[in-house]
Amino acid sequence: MAPGNAGTAHIAQNLDIKDTDLLALTESAKQKRVDLVVVGPEAPLAAGIVDRFQAAGIPIFGPNKAAARIESSKTFSEALLLKYGIPCARGAAFSGYQAAVDYVKQQRFPVWIKADGLAAGKGAIIADTLPDAIEILSGLMEKKTLGASGEKVVIQENLAGREMSAFAITDGKTVVPLTSACDYKRVYDGDQGPNTGGMGSYSPPEFATPQLEKTVLEKSMMPAVRAMAQEGSPYQGILYGGLFITKEGPKVIEFNARLGDPETQVILPRLKTDLLEIIMAVINGKLNQLKIEISNEACVGVVMAPGGYPVSYKTGFPISGLGDLDKDIMVFHAGTKLGTDNQVLTSGGRTLTVAAKGKTLAQAREKVYANISRIKFEGCHYRKDIALIKSK
Repeated sequence: MAPGNAGTAHIAQNLDIKDTDLLALTESAKQKRVDLVVVGPEAPLAAGIVDRFQAAGIPIFGPNKAAARIESSKTFSEALLLKYGIPCARGAAFSGYQAAVDYVKQQRFPVWIKADGLAAGKGAIIADTLPDAIEILSGLMEKKTLGASGEKVVIQENLAGREMSAFAITDGKTVVPLTSACDYKRVYDGDQGPNTGGMGSYSPPEFATPQLEKTVLEKSMMPAVRAMAQEGSPYQGILYGGLFITKEGPKVIEFNARLGDPETQVILPRLKTDLLEIIMAVINGKLNQLKIEISNEACVGVVMAPGGYPVSYKTGFPISGLGDLDKDIMVFHAGTKLGTDNQVLTSGGRTLTVAAKGKTLAQAREKVYANISRIKFEGCHYRKDIALIKSK
């Protein structure tokens, strides 16, 4: 695992290598005779890790650099959606600040302003008023608050409806749906506060009927894979569609080139088919020969973060209670590290994701919250309303 954390230290050898140090990663994989590489985060995909490992003859799971543009460049993705008529949020891309301001003056609010490049889930900002929009554009394009990622922007309409994350797996030809999930981006209960990389998730969405899932596959996911092939950038790996389910049907707001976090933690526990079989079928172009099965169980995951996240927070605090959980509770480490005495310490923004399965969403949610309060670290914060489905 590179770079790994306190959780992966128990199941793997952690390598002190940044996930974008492609040379060091390749050399280490050669030395250790690694048979298969699975890429989790978006930054190494955008940097071309798949191209590098393929050139070295090491099997690797994920889209190459050209295909990963579907996530790494919002302007590329927006143009792709429009060119191939994939239902999406109406928007436009800009590389000049004044042109973006002139455009936004003609729009109805709220609007979404998105940095073109990767921003760890924090590059999409909603502007409720024109002054807000101008301030956001100035920050991104003039003050470079997100560095080069914000030099270009996409301005999109704000859609009404339910938000949903849809996942499919593809070898570039065959496209197979995995399942869908709902993510909670805002840091506080009731969707208040700034956007984060995600404070929790659940699967399946209670509104995701078989017909809706079929429509998403046929109108969004399959057309995107075909479009990438026609653009000369065949797409292999996981395709994640961020969608709004509107009165007119599903509309894409963005694509990601990998399993999302924290959605991964509620999707993979529902997967009945062996993950390694799926990965090898994709790499070998034989996905059409594999039947992928998903459990009917529900899964709920809740993220634990330090107080002050995502703005300003402290790390290095010991985490207690990890051994006091029910046996069927899953704890996924993210921002953790091992101290000198093997004590698990906080080391980042989103620290842990605690997840549980159940026959129903309500049961899975109850199990998560019955256990999460047993885990303690200084300043710990988590949302209390993940998968709290309000009856209509």
